[in-house]
Amino acid sequence: MAREWDATTYDSLPLPHERWGRRTLARLELSGTETVLDAGAGTGRDTVALLEAVPDGRVIALDGSEKMLAALLARLADRPDLRDRLTVLRADLTTPLPLHEQVDAVFSVATFHWIPDHDALFKNLAAVLRPGGQLVFDCGGHGNIATVERVLGELVTDRPPVWPFATAEETAARLTTAGFVGVRTSLDPDPTRLDDPGTLRRFLETIILGTDLDRLPVDERAGFVNAVAERLPEPVIDYVRLTGTARRAG
Repeated sequence: MAREWDATTYDSLPLPHERWGRRTLARLELSGTETVLDAGAGTGRDTVALLEAVPDGRVIALDGSEKMLAALLARLADRPDLRDRLTVLRADLTTPLPLHEQVDAVFSVATFHWIPDHDALFKNLAAVLRPGGQLVFDCGGHGNIATVERVLGELVTDRPPVWPFATAEETAARLTTAGFVGVRTSLDPDPTRLDDPGTLRRFLETIILGTDLDRLPVDERAGFVNAVAERLPEPVIDYVRLTGTARRAG
């Protein structure tokens, strides 16, 4: 199962994920009746937008983090009109998904780069998509947070790889092998500037450095975050987004 997240801090940050979500949703072709799988739903910001985009449909919000899904349900606590059309599922995208139905579309933002095996990932998603169903996604791609990774490499000389940041070409080939057609992928630089030092440190701690911090004693974690922030040449997270659109072959 995926690592747990600090959902409260996550939701308090000025996340570029919000614009990534809007852009990804705009690539979905919806009539309003579809069942959509939100793969890596997190705290539910995009889940709400998906539910509003399918007023006569349903959304399955899948995530590996119990805390993230709890925050998602809290977000919808006063929206029974949306909650009634939502299924929440804690599951791991690296294994076959425990869905008892095929969905019309799969939507995902800022999740796939946490999955080490993209061949298995796309195979699992194809298995739950109906023939002709859509897949749209955004995640970190080749070159993503390269400056942060360089700093981490300076601080931890034996640091193991954390993210499989793939190229557009690699991803297109994997999608085709998994049974997708009409595949379109691209890499797009999208840097995020965080001038406030406190916000930068919370962002690094919560969004980027979790796996690294998990390997450290608790009393060393704040110092590590500070060291990363201080070594960055400017308060910028140099994101490169890998986006993709495809349909499952009929």
